[in-house]
Amino acid sequence: MSLETVVEDIRDEAHARAEDIREEAEERAEEIVAEAEEEAESIVEEREQAVERQIDQEREQTLSAAKLEAKQQRLEARRDVLADVREQTEAAITTLEGEERKELTKALLDAAAPEFEDDESVAVRGRADDEKLLTEILEDYDGWSYVGERECLGGVVVESEESRVRVNNTFDSVLEEVWEDNLKELSDRLFDDE
Repeated sequence: MSLETVVEDIRDEAHARAEDIREEAEERAEEIVAEAEEEAESIVEEREQAVERQIDQEREQTLSAAKLEAKQQRLEARRDVLADVREQTEAAITTLEGEERKELTKALLDAAAPEFEDDESVAVRGRADDEKLLTEILEDYDGWSYVGERECLGGVVVESEESRVRVNNTFDSVLEEVWEDNLKELSDRLFDDE
């Protein structure tokens, strides 16, 4: 074999080896690119899912906040309506007149009377506008007298120094008790939407 043939064989072998290396490098490069693209797709997908989760979370938070605000506004409106009803009730009680006011006031005095059976003198306070009415009613109660006004819608505050008892039978106290006992029912009747 001539030197030229040996050189040619080495050259051919080197070319073949170089071709194999190039092909292996291309295959490896394609694998790396494919892996990189797959990883990039995975990262994009993860980020998209994270963004979707964040959007869903923010949507839920916004919706919850809006529902809470609406509920608070509804409760505030209900409180306002109930306050208006209470004011109208107080106004109606204040304007009671004549026989109806007399009967209610007498009933409140009668309800307080058992607490003061053994007392010789009993002091009665009431609304300033009811002084004449109270004085007239108290003529039927021995030892009972009107002693001054009490800021209230009507009714009486009865007390005695002998027994150190005080009974608050004002229209205000009765209204407060009835109001508290029946507030849920009243609310249900006014707001029967729930």
